[in-house]
Amino acid sequence: MPEAPKEPQKATEYDYDLSEKNNKTLQFIEDVTTNAGQVQNRVLAEILSRNAHVEYLKRNGLNGHTDRETFKKIMPVVTYEDIQPDITRVANGDKSPILCSQPISEFLTSSGTSGGERKLMPTIEEELGRRSLLYSLLMPVISQFVPGLDKGKGMYFLFIKSEAKTPGGLVARPVLTSYYKSSHFKNRPYDPYTNYTSPNETILCLDSYQSMYSQMLCGLCQNKEVLRVGAVFASGFIRAIRFLEKHWTLLCKDIRTGTLSTQITDPSVREAVMKILKPDPKLADFIEAECSRESWQGIITRLWPNTKYVDVIVTGTMSQYIPTLDYYSNGLPLVCTMYASSECYFGVNLNPLCKTSEVSYTLIPTMAYFEFLPVHRNNGGINSISMPKSLNEKEQQELVDLVDVKVGQEYELVVTTYAGLYRYRVGDVLRVAGFKNDAPKFNFICRKNVVLSIDSDKTDEVELQNAVKNAVTHLMPFNAHLTEYTSYADTKTIPGHYVLYWELNIHGSTPIPPSVYEDCCLTIEESLNTVYRQNRVCESIGPLEIKIVEVGTFDKLMDYAISLGASINQYKTPRCVKFAPIVELLNSRVISSNFSPKCPKWTPGHKQWINMN
Repeated sequence: MPEAPKEPQKATEYDYDLSEKNNKTLQFIEDVTTNAGQVQNRVLAEILSRNAHVEYLKRNGLNGHTDRETFKKIMPVVTYEDIQPDITRVANGDKSPILCSQPISEFLTSSGTSGGERKLMPTIEEELGRRSLLYSLLMPVISQFVPGLDKGKGMYFLFIKSEAKTPGGLVARPVLTSYYKSSHFKNRPYDPYTNYTSPNETILCLDSYQSMYSQMLCGLCQNKEVLRVGAVFASGFIRAIRFLEKHWTLLCKDIRTGTLSTQITDPSVREAVMKILKPDPKLADFIEAECSRESWQGIITRLWPNTKYVDVIVTGTMSQYIPTLDYYSNGLPLVCTMYASSECYFGVNLNPLCKTSEVSYTLIPTMAYFEFLPVHRNNGGINSISMPKSLNEKEQQELVDLVDVKVGQEYELVVTTYAGLYRYRVGDVLRVAGFKNDAPKFNFICRKNVVLSIDSDKTDEVELQNAVKNAVTHLMPFNAHLTEYTSYADTKTIPGHYVLYWELNIHGSTPIPPSVYEDCCLTIEESLNTVYRQNRVCESIGPLEIKIVEVGTFDKLMDYAISLGASINQYKTPRCVKFAPIVELLNSRVISSNFSPKCPKWTPGHKQWINMN
């Protein structure tokens, strides 16, 4: 198997050969993608031989076989609910080798849920090395396109979440918290690419306000050194900019005087920040002048003038943040570097400066054993995805290997990991965009879950996102754009109807008339699938409603989610809300309500048939 590039143990900036390290990393990517099929076979054999005697594999009758054919014939394709009893046993303290021969070191809490609770993903100590490997691939790749990134710093807003313990004493925490608190991150060897404006202590501070404030302050103090900015998700970075909008006067005061706000009470944070913070009235004047201007357009390039790109995830539902990021960054490149989850880290974007609509990720064959379940679109709807909860024998035989996927086909990702997941359905829908040697490149399409349903209609995330994207064009003449949204299937009305909550950023001076919002409502309905439109025409679904909410509403929503235990790193605005207190919060901040003025167009039969007449 191609050898992963090794990090120097005690390298310093004086003996660090960046060019050699980058070349080794790029050669590793070349090797594993060229030999993807062989690498995948070896990964599977290694996983199965290591875990040959674990209870789960014996229970399913694998009987020590390590070959791919027997594995595919014997082992079932499973969801979280299928393995939850085994997860529960481990969580409750059963230390026998149930899923994995190596001890489960902790659980990683997924952003997905089961029965209202976070999913617990088993992991082992060595997985930290695998995650670190994937991180180490990112900067050598992007440095091919953006040279000189070793000459400055990255300003990233990174956060940890408090931990919980299972009844058996294992730590349960988000995957990013696990990584940031590990020695792989805290004691990382010298690397100019992991030179951040935020000291470790500010990232590892549990208080989200103190962490955000101190990271922003350090980023401002080092503004000329910043060459790239980012966060995990686009929403997290925008939240940081909005934090600056609220608190720039206090931040300027600290920079002007060289003293740290008394609201920062964490001793380790104060000590770390004070090593960076010095009195700088000139910088304070500059920040104050920029933040006082009427428009915040381009604020990123104004305050951090040497920034070359914004590093955030803008695929999937995060794509709706792209206009806001473009506004704040003056159109800097938006770079999505990697694809990962709590279950496993998957792959990297080998063309990081591509258009956001064309982002694709190449799965690294050493990370896990990957299989792909073909996804079939329902005939009834343009974007409805047919994905059975459990698979019959024929459907299980349809799964294909990494090197056998077809360009243009959509698949649900299935993984077998070193940490004890076997043929596990991740729930992500991917489309094959092409190949890097023998390894496919995938566009992330959506999570498989349906987000809205009133009657027989089923609307998924990608369909809703496309409908909203079509509708917001009506706002463009008013110099307004959508900054955030969610939806709600309101079944209290008869008939029930879809409700969308929109938060807008309005830069124009002309008020938006109600008729424009009505046009937005109708455009969304026209963009939805034929089952929805038929139900509207048959009056089993009521007119779609758009509720405009006050600016800052979705910050309140995030604060509420964090107060209930959500991770600030993993938090993503839900595209559909059902929890009554959240609906109440949204409704309490509604400025105006607007309904679709008429039914969308619908005629019996398929669109293709109509076009043939």
